[in-house]
Amino acid sequence: MFSKKMLVVVGAIVLIGANLVILYIAGNRYPSHGLGRIALYFVAPFQDAVSVAIRFSRGTWDNYFALASAARENTRLKQSLNQAVARNSQWREVELSNIRLRQLLDFKTTIISQSVAAEIVGRDPSSWYQAVIINKGSADGIRKGLPVVVPEGIAGQVTDVSGHYAKVMLIIDRNSAVDALVQRTRARGIIKGEVTGRCRFKYVMRKEEVAVGDKIVASGLDGVFPKGMAIGDVTGVVKRTSEIFQEVTVTPHVDFEKLEEVLVVLIPPAPDFAEKQ
Repeated sequence: MFSKKMLVVVGAIVLIGANLVILYIAGNRYPSHGLGRIALYFVAPFQDAVSVAIRFSRGTWDNYFALASAARENTRLKQSLNQAVARNSQWREVELSNIRLRQLLDFKTTIISQSVAAEIVGRDPSSWYQAVIINKGSADGIRKGLPVVVPEGIAGQVTDVSGHYAKVMLIIDRNSAVDALVQRTRARGIIKGEVTGRCRFKYVMRKEEVAVGDKIVASGLDGVFPKGMAIGDVTGVVKRTSEIFQEVTVTPHVDFEKLEEVLVVLIPPAPDFAEKQ
């Protein structure tokens, strides 16, 4: 079975061949007059039409192949552009990671105790708990109870440890507790996490002076977090005449949604009291 395109091509070739034969015969028998002129009169327009059709077909095919070639080149260029964009995105991510690590290392030099840098590799899927998984564990000197910090301030505390991984409870978790004080007035209380992602500065006596904008830092009295380590800013204060304590809201300095790398402070374990006896 021949396609329509093939039949058209074959028909054009046959007609052209027939024209050439007619012209040849007419030219030999009637070189300049008579039937030769009649043949030329009828055949020439047809030849002209066939020639136009051939030129049109040739131009169409040339344009088709040119467009096909341009389409292939366009596809190739798009692929190259996409690859370049992907490489640029990867390089940008590496650059940002290097910037964060340099900041973390610079911060590490300001900590008196030894510390271990770790990367966050997982998060607790539950909305009731605010915890992350880091890629350092007991093989790196990590143990339960160690404080976890970043340049912006306190991030959390190690709660579970395996050989090469550890779980960190963030200070915005409801089960977290940090002994803290107001840097300006030295008013003391306990930082507790909330579901909202903020913290409550609890057990602050109503008589103590606390104002919006005050800095809250670790008191160091809990034996876990280094004294003076930043926690957050006071963003709300409510004093009720019938209450003993104030209601103080604190917004942490750490952006926990963007947390990617942390430092685990390797505080030496406190000696057991029984061993001293």
